[in-house]
Amino acid sequence: MKFVAYVDPGRWLLPSRGVLKMTDDALLDQVRQMREQGRSPKQIAKELGLRPAAVASLVRQVAILQQSHDNPADRVLLGCWISPGWSVGLGLDETPPTWAALDPLGTAKSRLAGLANVLIVRQERASRVTACGFLVDVYCLGVKDAVGPLPMGSSAIEQFGRKFFSAFDDPPVSVPLELAQAVVHGAAAYARTLGFEPHPDFDAAAPYLGAPAAPSPIRFGREGKPFYISGPYDKPRNVHDTLETTVGAGNYDYMVHI
Repeated sequence: MKFVAYVDPGRWLLPSRGVLKMTDDALLDQVRQMREQGRSPKQIAKELGLRPAAVASLVRQVAILQQSHDNPADRVLLGCWISPGWSVGLGLDETPPTWAALDPLGTAKSRLAGLANVLIVRQERASRVTACGFLVDVYCLGVKDAVGPLPMGSSAIEQFGRKFFSAFDDPPVSVPLELAQAVVHGAAAYARTLGFEPHPDFDAAAPYLGAPAAPSPIRFGREGKPFYISGPYDKPRNVHDTLETTVGAGNYDYMVHI
């Protein structure tokens, strides 16, 4: 997995003499862009010819506005990866034809069939990024775990990605954002029909993934049928009782590790 940092090449050119006059909104927007390019308040003050205290106040206003109005899904997407074997047992007949080709293990038997790890990375500023990850049970439980948003330096993504996908024997696959959204949100919606809600940390990470424009075209479950495979932190009896209520006996399969 290779990571390339995105740097906005735009730069504001200011007059070398005289006083720069602009509206408050224009000044705030200029400070915002300079902060996104990695400039410190001291550098901004020098370039704009303003007092450091005035720039500090503007920087605080920019931070407040971003927290109030910034949509994480609008930030530059630097990468989106999924674990190989994610499509084993799923119905892809209504998905774009390229999706199946993006899974090198789509027709192979895998010890981790039914599980998919999804990782996305978005730009924060010149040398800072945010990562969010999802552990997805595509056969039954939906989003079993989520991590993030995790801010980090751009140089840390490679190591973080290796750790995040360390349970899988093969390297992760780079995929379009639309595919990742269809897997994560689609599995969560499928699990809800079976009586299972996403992991509590899903709400914090989901805005960085963004919502799909349409319902997922993937058919979840193993060959279209709920299939529960117990994990080390599950409560199999609770899952069994829920499936008995929502789909009924004989309408699901399960495997419990002893």
